[in-house]
Amino acid sequence: MDELMPKDRDEETGKYTERYPAKDFLSAIDSLNGAAGTQEIADDVGCAYRTAYAKLTELEEGGKITSRKVGNAKLWQLKSSEES
Repeated sequence: MDELMPKDRDEETGKYTERYPAKDFLSAIDSLNGAAGTQEIADDVGCAYRTAYAKLTELEEGGKITSRKVGNAKLWQLKSSEES
């Protein structure tokens, strides 16, 4: 999965950091009216579709967002306050 989640090295600490942190994906969904498809989110974040899909799936598994099938696509949504 490392190729899907590229990492940058922090020059001060030498530690690797995620190039596309979760907050970027949450912000993208928020800026797209709280719900968007994978490609829209990938375009907003500036990453590949596969990277976005992997990160969005991770966020959904962590309970940060939800998704539903719309046709052949997935619509990713921020969790509403009632769901939290």
